[in-house]
Amino acid sequence: MPVRTGAQYIENLKQSMPETWIGNERVEDVTTHPALAPAVRAVARLYDLQHDPQLQEFMTYRSPSTGDLVGTSFLIPKSRDDLVKRRRMHKTWADETFGIMGRTTDFISAMLTAWAIRADFFGEYAENVRRYYEFVREHDLFLTHVLINPQVDRSKSPAEQPDPFTYVGVVRETDKGLIVRGAKMLATAGPYADEMLVWPFGRHTAEDARYAIAFAVPMSAPGVRLICREPYTKPSVYDHPLASQFDEMDAIVVFDDVLVPWERVFINQDPERVNNIWQVNSNAFTGHQTSIRLLSKLQFMLGLTVLCADAIQISQFPNVQDMIGEITTYIELVRAGIIASEATAEVLPDGTYVPNVTPLLAIRNSGNRWYPRVREIMQLLLAGGLMYQPASVTVFDSPIADDVRKYYRGASISAEEKIKLFKAAADLAVSDFGGRHELYERFYAGDPFYLRIITQYRLYDKTEAVNLAKKLLESYDVDDTLEALKRADEAFVREQPAGR
Repeated sequence: MPVRTGAQYIENLKQSMPETWIGNERVEDVTTHPALAPAVRAVARLYDLQHDPQLQEFMTYRSPSTGDLVGTSFLIPKSRDDLVKRRRMHKTWADETFGIMGRTTDFISAMLTAWAIRADFFGEYAENVRRYYEFVREHDLFLTHVLINPQVDRSKSPAEQPDPFTYVGVVRETDKGLIVRGAKMLATAGPYADEMLVWPFGRHTAEDARYAIAFAVPMSAPGVRLICREPYTKPSVYDHPLASQFDEMDAIVVFDDVLVPWERVFINQDPERVNNIWQVNSNAFTGHQTSIRLLSKLQFMLGLTVLCADAIQISQFPNVQDMIGEITTYIELVRAGIIASEATAEVLPDGTYVPNVTPLLAIRNSGNRWYPRVREIMQLLLAGGLMYQPASVTVFDSPIADDVRKYYRGASISAEEKIKLFKAAADLAVSDFGGRHELYERFYAGDPFYLRIITQYRLYDKTEAVNLAKKLLESYDVDDTLEALKRADEAFVREQPAGR
């Protein structure tokens, strides 16, 4: 089937509803629940963009299997132009949600594309990976993923937990597939995803074999249950323009003896393969997508900050200009890393172009510091203006409306405009919704401390830098230096005037 519309996406959710819990409430319909429906509608709008005649050229491509139009996030690049096409698609979706929604479906589509490119890594299950990639592509499905174990006892391995099925593991094998039990976190967008990719993060020993698995299941599979965090969704778009539309729900996923059909198994109790899954280099494609999304988000934050600063006439102060200028440096460094990843892409023997992961990892390992800093800049520059805005837009329909219009106006804009602007900034800079986003940007890729150690030190190719240093050091030695100094001294003596 060709790319879906938003209406088709919503209808499919209604037909295959995940078991979702918010507190003690089981959600009957995720497409209408007030905490979840806004995000569902936001995702539906992304699907509709694929049908915009002005965008379709780079939002879609012809399926090699059916000839139907499918999403560009599944495109296996055969040229640098294809990488640019992927970038344009990712940026269009990111801009639609202002970079706020971090787990739109093009993230897992990018991961699946990388898996399909290097499917041979999965050994006997390689064909399962290829077929699943094609299935998701042809049905234009929205996937979430889970890979982190719940925070129970991080000092112990999966096999050492008090309950052997605290983390997702194989209970038994059957003719139909694997029976799995346990839990995983953190299924961002899980309640309104079609399917879920599951695989473990971190090193596994032989004793952890039952947990060394990778598979996919529908969100509505019997035995799958989602336990959601507290929603940050708010009802008023004026008072909470971001939280009212783009709160991506996060959830713990419980697997209660879930059947994983053999055709959906990608790794089966294989610690060595799990420990080496980095060889698939999915970070090249997911890093491309997440860097593009970060670019949109930083640009959006810059725009809000500039508008707020202009509204209260602080833009002329050097310290304000310096901090706003700091944000622009982060934006341009991200942009440069994205373009560098495309320009220096790896070309595989079959002609596939893979983004150079090195600059993308640099963005990932810096963005988790830059984002909190940009949020801090918003707080430093806008200060109390982020807090003292009226509690609700209803204040304009009250006896004190004239007070509000007088004391909340900006230098050259009305109170209605200024409050609207500062509430948008506050939604990211100081709200509970904004706090969740800072936590997300810090940790969505994993522990930033270990990520930097692994990717920026252990795996980073330091050859060029070391050779440059050696070039200098090898250009002289002790004996040559001593001889040169001796010659210099002798020359100095000869050049002295007679009688001195």
